[in-house]
Amino acid sequence: MPVRRHTVLLAVWTAGWFVVAERHEAVSWHYLRTGQQLLFNQIPGGGLALYANHPELQIGPVSFLVAGLFAPFPPETGEKLADLFMSVLGLYMLVLVGRAAADHYRGTGVNHRRLQQRVLIAGAAFIPMWVEVAVRFAHLDDVLALFFTTLAVRALVRGRATAVGVCLALAVGCKPWAVGFVPLFLALPRGGRARAAAWLFALVAAAWLPFYLTHTDTFAAARFTIPNQPASSLRWFGVHDPVTPWWDRPAQMGLGVALGVLAVRRQRWPAVVLLAADARIALDPSVYTYYNASVLLGTLIWDSIGQRRLVPWVSWIALLSLYGSALLIPSDGARGLIRLAFAFGSAAYVLWWPQRMPRGRRDTRRPPNPDPRPAQRHLAPSPGQPPPGPRALSVAPVRLRAWRT
Repeated sequence: MPVRRHTVLLAVWTAGWFVVAERHEAVSWHYLRTGQQLLFNQIPGGGLALYANHPELQIGPVSFLVAGLFAPFPPETGEKLADLFMSVLGLYMLVLVGRAAADHYRGTGVNHRRLQQRVLIAGAAFIPMWVEVAVRFAHLDDVLALFFTTLAVRALVRGRATAVGVCLALAVGCKPWAVGFVPLFLALPRGGRARAAAWLFALVAAAWLPFYLTHTDTFAAARFTIPNQPASSLRWFGVHDPVTPWWDRPAQMGLGVALGVLAVRRQRWPAVVLLAADARIALDPSVYTYYNASVLLGTLIWDSIGQRRLVPWVSWIALLSLYGSALLIPSDGARGLIRLAFAFGSAAYVLWWPQRMPRGRRDTRRPPNPDPRPAQRHLAPSPGQPPPGPRALSVAPVRLRAWRT
């Protein structure tokens, strides 16, 4: 079939959740519309002074550029088209993860039908959270950051170093917290890391430095605070400040990057996205449900590529514990504890739980072991020593198989 059966089922599942979320659509779309108008100087106070004058717009310039694609339409029509566009991106991301998993396990004896079933089950858990961020809240910045990260995962499996660096840079250009996904480029073979890093840092600098170099007040945007909500996991660390502590944002990014580097060193790079998302939900003062979309993308990548069990139970535990607790548990403290327990438990699992290496898989970052006797066939005989005679051929016994008639 030109379209896989599991993709059709996921498309129907996506359409159903899209209809449900449309009743409470585009809660935050006005931020994107205002930001793109400021970026293009359609309203005063924008241009390169955008973040200096509006630190509340914690959105990358790449997101505003993409939001400009919907500006020519009437506001309501633009919102509808943006919702549809972001929903389709989520479905396409499932296809990308499935293809990345198929390429990752190629030649290892993995049953591709079972792999499709795994993507189907994990994708069924991913879609509700994706529709939450794409349709209900319409956070185009989060959507694009996760989309470009998925493209980076696909390029990483295929060994395309330049594409990995470009996609990670675009993710950071859409949303600053995507810095936690940067350790993915370290999983490239040694020869490609430098090229990916060059593209990554060059494009990030091109996207962000003009704002900081022309308006030094832009640095104030990094200190923008939001309320520390009662259900935040920060409360369980003894942080009862009414707003974001000064150290919180750097701690989120630093912890996410450190965990990602550790995952790559332990040859568990499919855990990088989940670990960065865990660091975010564990240390963020806010508890919006759309934050969970990054967690579910991380579990989707892990369940599809990082482990070989048929049932992707990590994705469903994430959905039930994070989204289910937000809907069913009234206690703020209990919700914060559940979020913290999931972040710690899932991080410990993907980093330390024993994993079975696929048959035929080896660490591609190391060259294969050389032949212990590489040059013996070309050695000249020693003086006074007769040249070696022809080597005897060793004939293995041949078993004749009787053909059935």
